[in-house]
Amino acid sequence: MQGRRLATTDEIIAIVSPDSDDVVAGLESWTTARDITLSTVDVGDEIGERYDPNRATLGITIGGDGTFLEGIKTFAPRNVPQLGVNTGTLSFLARVEPEDLNAALDEVVQGRAKVDSRQQVAVTGSSVDATGINDVTIEHVPPENPVDSKVTQLDVYADDEYIGEFEGTGLAVSTPTGSTGISLSANGPIHYPVDNHTLQLVPLHTHQLGVRPIVVSPSTELRIVTRGPATLLVDGGRTHTRLETGESVLLTGADRLAHVVRTSYDDHFFTAIAKKLGWGIRAVDDQPSTPRSETDRALGSGLHAGAISSATPMELETASEAKADPAKSSSAADAGETGSRSDSPAVPSTGRDDRTTLEYARTVATEAAEAAGEPLRELHGQVDSITVKSNKSDIVTEADHQANRIITTVIDNEFPEHGIVSEEQPRRNRADGYTWVIDPLDGTGNFAHGNPNYSVSIALLDCGTPVMGVVYVPETDELFSAIAEVGARRDGDPIETTDRDRLDESMLISGYDPDGTFLSHFYQESRGVRRLGSAALNLCYLASGSADATWEHDTHPWDIAAGLVIARAAGATITDERGDPFVFELEADDRTALLGSNGPLHPALVEHLKTGLSDRRADR
Repeated sequence: MQGRRLATTDEIIAIVSPDSDDVVAGLESWTTARDITLSTVDVGDEIGERYDPNRATLGITIGGDGTFLEGIKTFAPRNVPQLGVNTGTLSFLARVEPEDLNAALDEVVQGRAKVDSRQQVAVTGSSVDATGINDVTIEHVPPENPVDSKVTQLDVYADDEYIGEFEGTGLAVSTPTGSTGISLSANGPIHYPVDNHTLQLVPLHTHQLGVRPIVVSPSTELRIVTRGPATLLVDGGRTHTRLETGESVLLTGADRLAHVVRTSYDDHFFTAIAKKLGWGIRAVDDQPSTPRSETDRALGSGLHAGAISSATPMELETASEAKADPAKSSSAADAGETGSRSDSPAVPSTGRDDRTTLEYARTVATEAAEAAGEPLRELHGQVDSITVKSNKSDIVTEADHQANRIITTVIDNEFPEHGIVSEEQPRRNRADGYTWVIDPLDGTGNFAHGNPNYSVSIALLDCGTPVMGVVYVPETDELFSAIAEVGARRDGDPIETTDRDRLDESMLISGYDPDGTFLSHFYQESRGVRRLGSAALNLCYLASGSADATWEHDTHPWDIAAGLVIARAAGATITDERGDPFVFELEADDRTALLGSNGPLHPALVEHLKTGLSDRRADR
């Protein structure tokens, strides 16, 4: 889940432990001032009708880790992100202190928090069907006579391969989140939980010195068979059962992740370990001995305006690329516990620095597009199951609305002085400055029929000229982006157009072609003409070399603004049907045709297209 999506939060459900009245009162004041609905329930109670799946809900727990785990049990099955407020004594999961709650929530609704999607463990058997975020333990049943045997014997299999017999107190199967719990006390390894979706099997007080913890993938099926009675506990007993002799249970990674909200007011992972678990290799306030660069600090912290204004364009581009691919930079870990293709840099200064603004705009647009892609994927998955046409239309309308709301809210929060033009809302144009042009769902026809060829298109204009573009494809998780005259990327890697100059070797894409002129005049002359149904995607596939040319009989500015920047930055030639340079006009009323190519192919395309258009006029 993308943290930018939280900018549209309009409902909070708080699970509250006893003696939290002061914190709840502060939360009530905060939500009232922002017109956000608040519901509170006591820990252990069901949220019932308080939860509306059609609203953008944030879950909050107020208490210690026990309350946090109850929150996971409640919110994770509903895919609701959760923020933990610590009013306990030794809380490791709930990390926002009460005095920081209002500031942390401001960060959340500004879309500047992170969402850490944590692996859960699922256990099924004849007497149990449960999910936990920490661990599942299987241990001996305490004997009635204290001097009787306290040993459990368990046979363990991984995907039907026999691991062996574990003899001792029992076993713990933990997630990376739970690695700092029972498994740690049994000498299991600590797992850094960010983007870590493994499970680990840790023996508890075994009678063999050579038995070591085992790490497996979340898809591995661990089958555990008891040789005697045993007790099974999930997350310290939130679900528990007794296993009889010969009973078998199956453990694997849960399909549903738990979405934990992290803000700059949380302790980072190793800081929390140092503070609460006596991590001996650093003090709580220790800093790296080798300081990071100014750009790393600026892009990593996101704490103060103007922090990146001193960085050079080359430093910014290098840092931005590293952020887009966390594997290229160790600084992503320093920025907190989460990583993505585009972690948030600091907000640029109010003074106009075009390159800095455009780099930051690309970061924001990337995060907004990925966040908008989440509800689009969710709703797209419902289309095939709907047979009534009006209901399909409702889903498309809701998809447009949700995606548009996420994008415009994020942009408004980060760039309140910029104009916004969207297909889905009234215009707020700025002719003499920056204006965003948004199509939250390009390819609605495809979307309505369950076709994956749809996209999110976000562009930034400078005095009417497109200068930055991002196109995101939710179903394939492809991200295209560019800054004018800087270069285009797909998923962080540079892209460029092809160099083919022969029509009979070229693959072409056609957009809107009402009378089939383009198709009829080029199909036999080329390697083929394809129609995808998304103008933004057409331009991106031209940019990345998946096609050699694209044609649009008519265009709308929000359909092509982002793709235009990306295609041009990749080396494409864009003209009208006559071969004259294509002029982007935000307020255009007349039909605007677009012909795009790799460049070398363009003269042949224009000449052949002129013949087709002349034939069409003669037929009339």
